[in-house]
Amino acid sequence: MKKFNIRKVLDGLTAVSSSSSATAQPGTPRENDVVQETLQSEHFQLCKTVRHGFPYQPSSMAFDPVQKILAIGTQTGALRLFGRAGVECYCQHESGAAVIQLQFLINEGALVSALADDSIHLWNLRQKIPAILHSLKFNRERITYCHLPFQSKWLYIGTERGNIHIVNVESFTLSGYVIMWNKAIELSTKTHPGPVVHISDNPMDEGKLLIGFECGVVVLWDLKSKKADYRYNYDEAIHSVAWHHEGKQFVCSHSDGTLTTWNVRAPAKAAQIITPHGKQPKDGKKPEPCKPILKVEYKTTRAGDPFMVLSGGLSYDTVGRRACLTVMHGKSTAVLEMDYPIVDFLTLCETPYPNDFQEPYAVVVLLEKDLVVIDLGQIGYPIFENPYPLTIHESPVTCCEYFADCPADLIPALYSVGSRQKRQGYSKKEWPVSGGNWGQNTQSYPEIIITGHADGSIKFWDASALMLQVLYKLKTAKVFERARGKEEKPNTDIVDEDPFAIQTLSWCPESRMLCVAGVSAHVIVYRFSKQEITTEVVQLLEVRMQCEFSDVDSPDPGGDQTPTLPTPGASSSPQESEPPTQPSTGSNSSDGPRDNIPCLQVRSSPLKQSPGYQVELVIQLVWVSGEPPQQITSLAINSSYGLVVFGNSNGLAVVDYLQKTLLLNMSLSELYSPSDPYQRQPRSPRKTRQPSGALCDSNDGSNTSEDRCKSPTSGSTSPCNSDDERKQKFIDKVKFKSRRFSKTVANDFAKMSRKISSSNEQKTDQEKRSQRWRSLTCKKCSSCVTDGKPAARTRQKGVLYRTKSDPNSYAKDNSFTRSRSSSVTSIDRESREAISSFYFCESFPRKGDSLVSPCLLVGTTQGSVMMVALSLPPGGDQRLQQPVGIASCGTMAQLKGGVLTMALLDAAGTLLPPSYEPWYDPNASDEEKEKSRRRRPASPPSSQEGQDTQFAVLCSEKQAKVVAMPSQTRLYKHNITETSFVLRADVVQMAGTNCITCFCANGHIMTLSLPSLRPLLDVNYLPLTDMRIARTFCFSNLGQALYLTSPTEIQRITYSQETCDNLQEMLSELFTPVETPEAPNRGFFKGLFGGGAQSLDREDLFGETASGKASRSLAQHIPGPGSMEGMKGAASGVVGDLARARIALDERGQKLGELEERTAAMMASAESFSKHAHHMMLKYKDKKWYQL
Repeated sequence: MKKFNIRKVLDGLTAVSSSSSATAQPGTPRENDVVQETLQSEHFQLCKTVRHGFPYQPSSMAFDPVQKILAIGTQTGALRLFGRAGVECYCQHESGAAVIQLQFLINEGALVSALADDSIHLWNLRQKIPAILHSLKFNRERITYCHLPFQSKWLYIGTERGNIHIVNVESFTLSGYVIMWNKAIELSTKTHPGPVVHISDNPMDEGKLLIGFECGVVVLWDLKSKKADYRYNYDEAIHSVAWHHEGKQFVCSHSDGTLTTWNVRAPAKAAQIITPHGKQPKDGKKPEPCKPILKVEYKTTRAGDPFMVLSGGLSYDTVGRRACLTVMHGKSTAVLEMDYPIVDFLTLCETPYPNDFQEPYAVVVLLEKDLVVIDLGQIGYPIFENPYPLTIHESPVTCCEYFADCPADLIPALYSVGSRQKRQGYSKKEWPVSGGNWGQNTQSYPEIIITGHADGSIKFWDASALMLQVLYKLKTAKVFERARGKEEKPNTDIVDEDPFAIQTLSWCPESRMLCVAGVSAHVIVYRFSKQEITTEVVQLLEVRMQCEFSDVDSPDPGGDQTPTLPTPGASSSPQESEPPTQPSTGSNSSDGPRDNIPCLQVRSSPLKQSPGYQVELVIQLVWVSGEPPQQITSLAINSSYGLVVFGNSNGLAVVDYLQKTLLLNMSLSELYSPSDPYQRQPRSPRKTRQPSGALCDSNDGSNTSEDRCKSPTSGSTSPCNSDDERKQKFIDKVKFKSRRFSKTVANDFAKMSRKISSSNEQKTDQEKRSQRWRSLTCKKCSSCVTDGKPAARTRQKGVLYRTKSDPNSYAKDNSFTRSRSSSVTSIDRESREAISSFYFCESFPRKGDSLVSPCLLVGTTQGSVMMVALSLPPGGDQRLQQPVGIASCGTMAQLKGGVLTMALLDAAGTLLPPSYEPWYDPNASDEEKEKSRRRRPASPPSSQEGQDTQFAVLCSEKQAKVVAMPSQTRLYKHNITETSFVLRADVVQMAGTNCITCFCANGHIMTLSLPSLRPLLDVNYLPLTDMRIARTFCFSNLGQALYLTSPTEIQRITYSQETCDNLQEMLSELFTPVETPEAPNRGFFKGLFGGGAQSLDREDLFGETASGKASRSLAQHIPGPGSMEGMKGAASGVVGDLARARIALDERGQKLGELEERTAAMMASAESFSKHAHHMMLKYKDKKWYQL
């Protein structure tokens, strides 16, 4: 019988529905006839793959000394397991309760977790995705401490009431054996001893259990006689207890910073009381109390003095001192400072047996935000180099990008320059957590993740084969001067904290060009070089972008009557990096509005640049008339054209980074109305350079040098009176307060607030700001400069560059903009609309063009897609001398919601990526440059008359459209969501073709086919609960995606069916068969005189026959989902057949076992019946019939 596939039926339905919503223009062939789409819903499946990074909010830790596996539990119920480098695993408790303790079943491939909701769980680690086998939920008592002796199946559980219960780990059932608190303490004690804080058995006698109560009482309990042998009392509360391996002494740590050592057979008084960090008074009095010692471990060595490791215990006068770990060895005491508070620590020893010399070799210290392993075997206790990617959060992540299927030579190149950045002074030994095995790598393509951080650093990560390893770190803040003190801190920052934070980045993997934008409205262009250089002067370009409106009440009389404004003078020295103060003409005082001042100061001293990414150009937006520059919302770089484009709510700017000039500085309103594009086509700013090295205004060339130093913000008549100044100061103050961004959400609110909730207050604020701008009678922003105001200036040669455009153009543009939308006025549009995306391509600039040429697609937050034509000079020297021509070609399409992504397909539906220049080393010799540099990829063939040869793919927050080029007719439209909005959309390669992937704020992940926009996948995966997810979610090629699931962790997912099928083979294996080390030899005399370890048959004590059944109301047993079902899910791929065979054998054995049980039950029933029948026969055998 043929299998019915509902997904194929849905495919047909969605294809019909999406086709019906598309409009085919006359003369345009239907795309179903032209492009054969191969993607089907069977190609897609969504699942999580791996999680990288430091466990967020860790709470507990455990180590298996035989398997060499480390487990970390968190406050959110997560479990992270680590083995050798590249072996990681993540699993989650459903309840989400904090993990308070972890206990390995050493070398058994199992782990017990105790949670804050009073449940314990048994995890099976023998499968690649660990699963819970059993759970036990306590109903009446709260769990405070657990202890599982080595090679024992009985788990001791201490509770808040002071009782101890015992659980059989194999069946997860409670034993009837209970140690009640009132029997453990002395009968004369009138107060409750408090919760159980410690349980451990005597290393030399399993029948003796040491129980520590919070109040300071320690009890040595005899399990066989069910009574206390000894009781040890101390005035201070206990935090932890540690045994000497011979079982004759133990050490307690207390809340007053003391350590007490007790002889087992001398309970009356402690053998020794020390305060490791207390000041010893001369008069012999008790030392001053210190902070609590939270944990102590006592480890012995054969050859020398024992180690005592403890956390806490510092004196109270060390206020502000960082957390410390103290290592006491013989007479030496080492205090090791940690960067973060200590959560837990474990001493790693050579043997798993507690009754042998421990031979400690390392200490694993779990901090709140780091994992440190200290080498105890070397002088000075150096730390091991951590092989895990736990430094993602070293500085908070502010942006993230994911690149799958990169050029093969990229990762080796980044690794070679990154390896020189590694710290020195690590331990020379191998990383001690070395368990597990890597999975099989079925993905052969290289993957790179780039993270931008709040401190201005950028990290490149090798993410191939489900692993993560840092390759290279770039510090962008090195380009700028740092304020040495609070008084030197510049007051021009947009943000009070993290002025260097990375906001967005654009990277070309083929040319290795990198462009980053920061929150202080700065853009930095980097080139990759393998050679070290020293840059004497950092190339700087300052851009003046402002949003200005025509004055409706008093319109500008015209271009010929533009008032003469002072022209800023040239910088006298090329090394000068701090702009001169330029007070406005109207308010010529020191506290006047800031103008032409960037937010950050570029360093003036020579910059030594190591191999790797080196600064090519710094672009900074400057303050305008007391208004700080708007943050950059979109960014793109193209190595083939040598252009960088960036935009914000004021418009867009195009910079030629080869010539270091500003080509275009255009407001959004001018982009909308290209009535006379040649009027707006800017000339290269180089052409306006005067021979004298200074600039003269076209209206008045007789300005003195004194006039040139004045601010170009306003004319001689300033409308700002004292009330206006007060109002402006107040608004500025409110504005600065509102810009107190947190370290990790630097620019999210501005992007998201208008979508998630109604933004009436923000609207009001924007309207007020618009009115204030209008009242200042500011002039319009021209295509490259404002009238009489410099749009950009560069200090590379000490000359200010400026161009001029028609002053009347805004009036025409404004009327056009006003007519475009009846619901949004031009002022509202100007104050709310921003550039949201760019896409460099080679296409048809205008409707009906027959030749392709370099173009730039511009998308806005109001859903407009506009085309900008680029005219590039020939290559070689001409490219560096001739200007690049730019012309706006008007609006190409309109979508609902902000435009998120754009792409171009050819007639066959193949993606046309932006052209690029292959990488060459900029510091290499000219011959090597010429060898590696090739011409830009050839343009696609020109279109025949009346025929469309390209498809523009446009995706916004609400819908997706496919537009035929050059006719600019809409072929397909798909409304992605009505009730929510798309946060991230990308056009990606998948199964040899392309599709659109979308992540919505309501948690849905969707894919659409191209070009017909058929829905292929729609899964409700992850609702938007955190702005971090919205900021960092990104798709990549070949079915890969990721996001920051917490401030410290990256979650990778796949939407590819093929990857999901092979996931089991790709995942690493935690459990590997290892022989358990031999038990320590007792020795002849110890065996003869009974001095060795005493064993105990716990089954006789705790089993049901001896202790009876436990109360059913005490705890509830919950069978876990991870036994057979988990194994069935794990059986796939090449090893699937073996796994399935093993499962079949297990199931067969299980069924045979059940059959055997049923047979035994039937035999017992038959035997019982036979006995009854025989008894009846004997009863009536000798009786007569009348006696019956």
